[in-house]
Amino acid sequence: MARYTGASCRLCRRQGEKLFLKGERCYTDKCAVSRRQYAPGQHGQSKKKLSEYGVQLREKQKAKRFYGVLESQFRKYFEMAAKTKGMTGENLLKILETRLDNVVYRLGFARSRSEARQLVRHGHFNVNARKVDIPSYVMRPNDLIEVREGSKEDEVFKEVLDATGSKVVPAWLSADHENLKGTVLAMPAREDVDVPVQEHMIVELYSK
Repeated sequence: MARYTGASCRLCRRQGEKLFLKGERCYTDKCAVSRRQYAPGQHGQSKKKLSEYGVQLREKQKAKRFYGVLESQFRKYFEMAAKTKGMTGENLLKILETRLDNVVYRLGFARSRSEARQLVRHGHFNVNARKVDIPSYVMRPNDLIEVREGSKEDEVFKEVLDATGSKVVPAWLSADHENLKGTVLAMPAREDVDVPVQEHMIVELYSK
């Protein structure tokens, strides 16, 4: 399975804003974006005005990096969104939001989307009473997700819940932190998506 294996902080610096890829670290003075407010690389400190295409490309890259998706899969999601009734940009965000790794993060069972992806790959979760270890698995309304019985005593979940105990769970999800389970109540609405992406720019980019 292809995935980005480089430094997460380089992605934030390239984007020019925090993408919150490393959980708690992003809220401290250790954050690379706070310490070095310029892009990585030899020419990172040079200032260039982006073209319209560059702005649209940057917006697409932002969405990809927030959700940890590579180009081929992102384009596949876009094609799915374009074939679905409704606004393509909003459909795209709904697909990304309902990925299993994102749902784990949004329920508060992980401190970041990358940590959620790792926990899913390691087989810590059941979906509708079946083990699912595919981060890109798309959740649907009424799906039940729970930490597997053999994983509930893992120290990682105790640490995660201590760190995310006050996290607000979106209205389209229901979380039971005491029993380490959650339910997808409905498909997310646009206002439920907390990723600061202008999806219409992504649609314009792929429409060229």
